[in-house]
Amino acid sequence: MRKSISFWWSNARPISLPQSLLPALTAVALSIGASEFNWIAALASVAGVIFLHLGLNLMDDWFDYKEGSAEARAKVANEGFRGRMIKYPYLTSNEATPSQLLKAIAVFMGIAATMGAVAILARDLRILWWVAAGLVIGVSYSGGPLKLGYRGLGELVIFLMFGPLLMTGAYYAITGTVDWKIGSLSIAVGLLVTNIVYSHSVLDSVPDQKMGKKTMAHLMGSAKGQIVFSALLNTLPYLIVAAAVIFGKMHPAYLAVLLVFPVSMWLVGSLNDFVNNREVPIEPKKWMGPMGDFDKYRKAGIDWFLLRWLTARNIVTFFCTIIIVVNLIFG
Repeated sequence: MRKSISFWWSNARPISLPQSLLPALTAVALSIGASEFNWIAALASVAGVIFLHLGLNLMDDWFDYKEGSAEARAKVANEGFRGRMIKYPYLTSNEATPSQLLKAIAVFMGIAATMGAVAILARDLRILWWVAAGLVIGVSYSGGPLKLGYRGLGELVIFLMFGPLLMTGAYYAITGTVDWKIGSLSIAVGLLVTNIVYSHSVLDSVPDQKMGKKTMAHLMGSAKGQIVFSALLNTLPYLIVAAAVIFGKMHPAYLAVLLVFPVSMWLVGSLNDFVNNREVPIEPKKWMGPMGDFDKYRKAGIDWFLLRWLTARNIVTFFCTIIIVVNLIFG
């Protein structure tokens, strides 16, 4: 690849890994105690998810590069519209070439495939159904002929990929079964992961539209519609858990996820301020979770974007961590 693994790891956006790693770890935690629990399959599943996610991130860069996304975003910026304009900077700065990017994608996807093979050897061939579905759907996010991410269906792809497919697939690989608990929690977690991408699409709504890219934010139409959908994504996961507790399907301790609900409501309110062009202080708070080098984001002029995007990401981390801890204690 010429460039080091660390170079490509950094450019594969590991900042986004919680949206796949936390669901995978949640599936592992939920499977502990199962009679057919397999540690080899568990480790292979988690590693496979990591490299598949990073490989798909790089693949997304490749397809966006072919579409001229960075150039289109620069044009939008010159027209005075606010948006997150940084896109595959390692290509635009000539730090790496498109052919090197393709080689890096092959390496990451190759490692993911190897981990998938290990999981299959540890369990059975039925895992291929999950692997095949995840690969086809993941590639179709930005790649032709479907290009679902450009047709307003990107959020649906993310929901399926990082919710039901990832979590039930990992659970099956580890235990050889799938049950109602992993099914319902995979939907709840999938909705919160979708919330990360949807929040992104709301924040980038105008630039995306100028580029000819249709997202779920555009399908929602008005600012009110966009916020109503945000409220649904930030409410339904908690209702799913609450309903499971009320009907005796989960231990009452799982209601601890409601501690995260105020953070979700803050995000909805903040997006509402954004779509209605209300200027608000961009200042991270401890209860929002890790924010990385925020001074760096300020200097780059993307603090307004990352405050909301990182909060959406951290909501997934908080929610999944609580599920993991409660499951380990109460089962």
